[in-house]
Amino acid sequence: MHPVHPPKSQLFDPDARAQYDTKGIRREIETLREESWGLYVSRPVVARPNAWWVESWVLPELGVCLSDWRWRPGHERDQDMYIDVASLVREGRRIRMTDLYLDLVVHRGRETEVVDTDEFVAAVAQGLLDPAQAEYALERSHAMLDGLARHGHDHEAWLASLGVDLGPRAEPEAPADLAG
Repeated sequence: MHPVHPPKSQLFDPDARAQYDTKGIRREIETLREESWGLYVSRPVVARPNAWWVESWVLPELGVCLSDWRWRPGHERDQDMYIDVASLVREGRRIRMTDLYLDLVVHRGRETEVVDTDEFVAAVAQGLLDPAQAEYALERSHAMLDGLARHGHDHEAWLASLGVDLGPRAEPEAPADLAG
């Protein structure tokens, strides 16, 4: 078993229109929308050579953060949605997210994969997740996988069955280095 990093955290701050990562690095949010179910954020990706934009839907009550990445040419991935299983705590208008290692990759209409189980097992074995956090992560991932399977591996249909409408999406302009 290989060593694994401590749980990554992020802070989504609507007042600052920013997302802060584990290292405290500030990421400017271009589009932010507060909804009854949580936050929608859309922002450019900085210092990551394989992607140029990310949209995220942060749903605290479901314990998930859905992300849709815009990949640079040559880095495209066969996925329709990436779902982080997380502890999401509201702090007023802000939401603090702690990643619980397990993730789901949705291939709409085909299948959903649970990924990073090796990191999850290592984190539990190394005491980075306590038993309650590990149980929560497993419960959330199983509930999501079941819900997605029951809705044809369609994340929007699954969420709609729970009363969640993801709403309109941003339409960012590709950076100049990607222009035809």
